[in-house]
Amino acid sequence: MNGQRLDLLLRRVEKPARYIGNEWNMVNKESYDFRFALCFPDVYEIGMSHQGSRILYHVLNSMDGVYCERCYAPWTDMEQALRDTHTPLFTLETKSPLSDFDVIGFSLLYEMCYTNVLTMLELSDIPFLASERDGTYPLIVAGGPCACNPEPIAPFFDAILLGDGEEMEPEIVNCVRKARADGADKRTLLLRLSKIEGVYVPSFYEPVYEHDRYARMERLEPDAPERVRRRVVKDLDAAPYVGKQLVPHMQIVHDRVAVEVMRGCTRGCRFCQAGYIYRPVRERRKETLLDQTRALVRCTGYDEVSLLSLSTGDYSELHELLPRIIDDMAEQKVSVSLPSLRIDSLLKDDLEKMQTVRKGGLTFAPEAGTQRLRDVINKNVTEDDLLRAVTDAFTAGWCGVKLYFMIGLPTETDEDVIGIAELAKKVSSCFYRLPKDKRGSGFRVTVSVSTFVPKPWTAFQWCAQNEQHEIVRKQQLLRAAMKGVRGGELRCHPSVLSVLEAAFSRGDRRLSDVLVEAYKRGCRFDSWAEHFKPSAWAEAFEACGRTMDEYAYRERDPEEPLPWEIVDALTTVAYLKREWNRAQNAQTTKDCREGCNGCFGERCEDYCRISKK
Repeated sequence: MNGQRLDLLLRRVEKPARYIGNEWNMVNKESYDFRFALCFPDVYEIGMSHQGSRILYHVLNSMDGVYCERCYAPWTDMEQALRDTHTPLFTLETKSPLSDFDVIGFSLLYEMCYTNVLTMLELSDIPFLASERDGTYPLIVAGGPCACNPEPIAPFFDAILLGDGEEMEPEIVNCVRKARADGADKRTLLLRLSKIEGVYVPSFYEPVYEHDRYARMERLEPDAPERVRRRVVKDLDAAPYVGKQLVPHMQIVHDRVAVEVMRGCTRGCRFCQAGYIYRPVRERRKETLLDQTRALVRCTGYDEVSLLSLSTGDYSELHELLPRIIDDMAEQKVSVSLPSLRIDSLLKDDLEKMQTVRKGGLTFAPEAGTQRLRDVINKNVTEDDLLRAVTDAFTAGWCGVKLYFMIGLPTETDEDVIGIAELAKKVSSCFYRLPKDKRGSGFRVTVSVSTFVPKPWTAFQWCAQNEQHEIVRKQQLLRAAMKGVRGGELRCHPSVLSVLEAAFSRGDRRLSDVLVEAYKRGCRFDSWAEHFKPSAWAEAFEACGRTMDEYAYRERDPEEPLPWEIVDALTTVAYLKREWNRAQNAQTTKDCREGCNGCFGERCEDYCRISKK
C-alpha cells in the first residue's frame, strides 16, 4: 500500500495509531522467504496487551527467513473505510494484504471475538470455509484458550493449535516450508501437520448427530490421530520469552512490562478453565525473571512491572523475588504490581515493600459470598483469609481494593448472593476500623460481578447455566444489598452476553452456520456493549434451526459424549467427574502442592513435577 492511500484511510478513523505500526521495537526484516501474519480478532489496544501474541511475535521473528507481522481487527470506522476504498486488510509492519502471507494465525481468547475473525477474512477476500480454499490461499490456523473446544469454529480453519505455542509454531512453519518445497498439495500438507503434537485438522473429522444431539466424531483420514493431545512446554524457564517488547503509540489495556513468573495453577478451582488447561504448573527461576525484568524495562521505558500468572501469590520464590525487583527498580521509580492475588497468600511484608515505590492496584477474587459456595467451587479460602489480606493492604497504605465474584454458580442460593454484599461490608469495616491517622482517604471497595459460564474441560462442564431472567433477578437482589456498603461500588456484567458465551463455549460444529448468519446480520465486536446485537443473534439462531438455550441452559449427563472430547486436554474425564461429584456435596479437594490429585491419570509421571515428589 502506498503512503497516499494509507493517509486517506487514516484521515477517516478516530484512532489512526491503531493502524500505523512503526512502534518502538517493531521488527523490520529485509530478507525473508516465509511470511506469517499474527492476527488478533479485537482492536489494537487489546491485542497489543496479549502476552501470548508478544511471545509468538518474538519466537517467529527469531527464525531465519521468517517475517512475522501483526494485524488487528479494524474498528467499525476503518472497516467501512476499507470497504469504501476497496482496500484489503493489511498488516502493521509492511502494510501488506493478509492474502500475501503463507500462514495466517488467529489468537482466540474469547468466544465473543469469533465474528471478528470473519470480518478479517472477508476484508482480505479469503473464503470463510476451509473447504472452499485451495492451496493458493494462505494456511489459516488458530490457537488460544478457545481451542479447547474447537468445534464451533472448526469449519473456518485449516488447523487448530491446542496448548502452548512456543515450540509448536516453529514446527508448523517448518512443516509448511518443507511441504511447499516438495510441491505437496494441500491435503498432503494437512496430513503432515496432523502429525505434529497439538495440531488438530478439522477436515479429517466429521461429527455425527443422533436425535439432534452430538453423538460421536468419525475420522475421515485414518492416519489422523484418534484424539489430539494438548501441547505442553515442559521447561518454562528455558522457553523463549517476548524479546524486545513492543511499545505502542497509544494507551493500551495493559500498558506496562509484564513478566510471566509461572504457568498453570495448583489450586483446582472447579469453574476455572485456565486452571485446568494450563496444567501442569511450571515456574521460571527468580534469576531468569530478574534478568527479563531489567531487560524489558531498559528497552521499553515503562514505569510499571506486572508479575503475571494465574496465581502470582503461589509462585514459590515470590518472597525472595519481589523485594529484589522492587529494590532493582526503585531508583528508576518503576512500580511493581501483583494481579490476581490469592486471598490466602502471605504478602504482608511484600505489600509494605511495594508501597515504598508507588501503589498499584490490588485485586482479590473471593468468587463467592459464602463459605459453603466457596467449598462447592473448591476455592479453598475463608472469610478470615480475605479480611486478613485486606487489613494488611490497608495497614500498608492502600485505600481500596477490587473484589471479583460470580453469580449463577452451581447450587447457589439467594443467601449466597446476599453474602457478596455482606463480605464487601466487612471489607469496608476493616478499613474504617483503622485509626484515622493510620489510613488513607478516598476508600473504595469495587465489587465486580460476572455471570458464571460453564466451560469445557472443567469440573462444571456438565452443569446448566442460570437462565437470563434468574441472573437479572440475582443482580437486582445484590444491588439492593450493596446499598449498605460504605465506599462500595457494584459492577455487573451484561447477562445476555453470558448466554451467548455459554452457547459457543459448549457448542458443536453446527454453530459455525449460526456464526456466519449472525455476521451477515451485522454482528461485530460482540463483547463491546455498544455493538452487541442480541436480536440479530436470536434471528441467526432461529434461521439455522438452533437455540441458545439448548447449549447454555441444558444440563449434560456426565456419560453423554461431548463435542470437545476430540481434544485430549491431558486432564482426564474421570478426574473431572470426580470433582463434579465432590462439588455437589460441597467437598473440597486439596491443593496439588499438598500431594498429587492424579488429574492426568497414568500420565502424571510424564507431565507433573508434583507427582514425583
